[in-house]
Amino acid sequence: MPIQLTCPHCGSGATAADQHAGQSVLCPNCGAAVVVPGPQEQPPYAEPVHAGPPRRKMNAGLLILLVVLAGVVPLFCCGGFGLALLLPAVQAAREAARRAACANNMKQIGLALHNYHDTFGSFPPAYLPNEEGRPMHSWRVLILPFLEEGVLYDQYRFDEPWDSPHNRALAERTPSVYRCPSAPMADETTTSYAMAVGPNALSTGPDGRDVDDFPQGLSQTPAVVEMAGAGIHWMEPRDWDTTGPDQPGSYHPGVVNVLYADGSVIAEETSDID
Repeated sequence: MPIQLTCPHCGSGATAADQHAGQSVLCPNCGAAVVVPGPQEQPPYAEPVHAGPPRRKMNAGLLILLVVLAGVVPLFCCGGFGLALLLPAVQAAREAARRAACANNMKQIGLALHNYHDTFGSFPPAYLPNEEGRPMHSWRVLILPFLEEGVLYDQYRFDEPWDSPHNRALAERTPSVYRCPSAPMADETTTSYAMAVGPNALSTGPDGRDVDDFPQGLSQTPAVVEMAGAGIHWMEPRDWDTTGPDQPGSYHPGVVNVLYADGSVIAEETSDID
């Protein structure tokens, strides 16, 4: 039976007789020597090439997990050193946000003061006195209608002291605008802000002042300052005497927010406030 073979040199097919099995014959196409295989043999050039075990594709989820672990594991291996480096930055960002929110509170208060001025012709006095001339009601109560707290204002009794049983019952309803976001929550009835009272401040005490009463200009007249830790009840007629020993302070490291009579809020060092 003729043996089929393929020339490994030119690829052309040919046949050879059985008696030539194992012998070399010439390719009728290119003339190259070709070994005739036995009937049961496969030509050497036809043997399959094994490329090793098949390669498996990595699961995409597993690949992502390995990448995440590659970034996280070193942090734990270093005793959380990497996380420790991130914490100060996170805390600083949070404090910056709280300080900005505090400044926004004061801007709302400044707007309320100007709306009061537009309505009554003067800024509110620091306090309304009783018959003996002592402070009885605070400016923080007087501007409630201009802070969208008209209901609370209507429930307050001006014919009674600020700390009368009836008015004290309103104490827990402290407007959020009167508290700095960094203030501790131990006593939510205290305020973080006090009016500046003095000859060169927004108020002289029981008297309201007009915009023309500030020769130094509104932008140079302190109106409200932060008074952290002063323990001032938000309805209490007590503020910052600019001629006294007490100084403004805040819960923000290194600075104190100050509202000026023109409505601007500036973060200043405590030593710059006088």
